[in-house]
Amino acid sequence: MTNDALLSALSHLVSETRNPDTMDIDTLSSLDVVSRLNQQDKLVPLAIEQELPRIAEAVDVITHAFKHGGRLIYLGAGTSGRLGVLDAVECPPTFSVSDDMVVGLIAGGKDAMFKAQEGAEDSRTLGAEELKRIAFSSKDVLVGIAASGRTPYVIGAIDYANRIGAKTVALSCNPNSPIADIAHIAISPIVGPEALTGSTRLKSGTAQKLVLNMLTTASMIRLGKSYQNLMVDVKATNQKLEARATRIVMQATDCGEEEAKTLLEHSHNNAKAAILMHLTGISYQEADKKLRDADGFLRRAIAEE
Repeated sequence: MTNDALLSALSHLVSETRNPDTMDIDTLSSLDVVSRLNQQDKLVPLAIEQELPRIAEAVDVITHAFKHGGRLIYLGAGTSGRLGVLDAVECPPTFSVSDDMVVGLIAGGKDAMFKAQEGAEDSRTLGAEELKRIAFSSKDVLVGIAASGRTPYVIGAIDYANRIGAKTVALSCNPNSPIADIAHIAISPIVGPEALTGSTRLKSGTAQKLVLNMLTTASMIRLGKSYQNLMVDVKATNQKLEARATRIVMQATDCGEEEAKTLLEHSHNNAKAAILMHLTGISYQEADKKLRDADGFLRRAIAEE
């Protein structure tokens, strides 16, 4: 795209227009600056609320993929890509899933997480090549993330995913964006102009982060990764998470700390099994089988006892 064409395209994006509420932000005190930023941030959840039906539709598609051996792939450039990687890497310790169940891809590769590689986003072929590199298939779901909705790297990846029969989701912050037009599901929270014109790491980035949190958290809940509102599939990989697992068992069973630790020891640090053992009085082997028979849903396993 020529420079003139790019300037024309940007001029039509909501996220690139000037915000009339912050025209004087460079004259304000520190307190007034952060107050003005906070006022703008308050608009984000309201914008997301309008997109809840599309977010729920995407959750159903992602959950179906997980149940049939598919993966969730996030793909984006710059801030959007970094947010996808962040959500992906938090899934294994939070929900005890494999490292490749949720994958984050960013234009420019790993180096782009720490140092801007913004030029990489201009290639339509690079996104498709990244998907081929990880053996992306029709069983997987692709979530293409771009605040502008016009990033070539993301467009090329969605095009490729569509061609091979995979489900695609577009997450952008501009209405009627190119990625929204080509994806099966379009999630487009319109948060309005940024407090600093074009700095989409602000409201747009916040909106993307909240939506990504919803996609994985809701999908994992639908897979049975929670009991009540406790994340009972937590992987205790450090002292903090070990303490959290102990607390989760205590909260789910009303038992004391020492009993919770004993239950976890006898259940190989499986909080779900520890809770089921306490509530039903069965052994770890029986608890493990009941959980497998209940597709991992602790509530269902308790009810069947």
